Amino acid sequence: MAPPSSTVVSICLVLNICCSIVIVLLNKWIYTHYGFPNITLTCIHFIVTTFGLFLCKLGNLFKPKSLPFLQMLPLALSFCGFVVFTNLSLETNTVGTYQLIKTMTTPCIIVIQTYAYSRSFSWKVKSTLIPITVGVFLNSYYDVKFNIIGINFAAAGVLVTSLYQVWVGEKQHEFQVNSMQLLYYQAPLSAVLLMFVIPFFEPVLQFHGVLHNWPIEALLMVFLSGVVAFSVNLSIFWIIGNTSPVTYNMVGHLKFCLTLLGGYLLFDDHLQLLQVMGILTTLGGVLAYTHFKLQELKAKSLPITEKQ
Repeated sequence: MAPPSSTVVSICLVLNICCSIVIVLLNKWIYTHYGFPNITLTCIHFIVTTFGLFLCKLGNLFKPKSLPFLQMLPLALSFCGFVVFTNLSLETNTVGTYQLIKTMTTPCIIVIQTYAYSRSFSWKVKSTLIPITVGVFLNSYYDVKFNIIGINFAAAGVLVTSLYQVWVGEKQHEFQVNSMQLLYYQAPLSAVLLMFVIPFFEPVLQFHGVLHNWPIEALLMVFLSGVVAFSVNLSIFWIIGNTSPVTYNMVGHLKFCLTLLGGYLLFDDHLQLLQVMGILTTLGGVLAYTHFKLQELKAKSLPITEKQ
């Protein structure tokens, strides 16, 4: 199968950026104004994703493929941890802190791929982590409010997210499946796993007590959150499967800047001068990373005679 064109990749990246920003701000709004249970919301996301993929299958957008249960279980567990811990971080931290800790996913992925999968990265690509890290730090400095529980959730989210994103790429190549085939098997499995967890962390009686107090607009926003989550999950699988987890995370820093702006507009998270400088520094690092990656891809595609 031929690799996707640069136009298709660009469209999917833009779609993922837009949906990722919306899901962060929408979930933060749901947590802040309605107090919807976190793990229950995550389970609903998985259920909506399963239903969405079922519709995609009926539309002949993909053909399901049987996958080994035991080998898929770690991926499903990491998927649950990835979404639950990042949502818990978003719920217990400010938007700025949430985004700041998430940036540690990129170096964590590089370490995992370097030592566990013998992957190598050029010093130019590694050097782009410096302006991005500095820019993100400047961007979030005035938003950081130390919350022990929230920081622990965020740190756990970084580790699980890194493992999850690496495994997604590896499993797609190992089983020779596309993003929809993998997610079609994984989403319902993850939803079932969370159903066993919810009674322990979000008791049924407490859940019903909150349910009776929710207005109709809250339930509509929860459903909309599930639809957007489906778009995010699908685009994540496609991007990681067709590019790399590192590329996905570097583009994620652009989402950081835009999400911070959304936090400023919706949650009154005021921007300081150093934060604006951080946004520009982060964008510079993202552009530098893109430039170096394109150079490397171009060099690999040149004939041997041209390289000499």
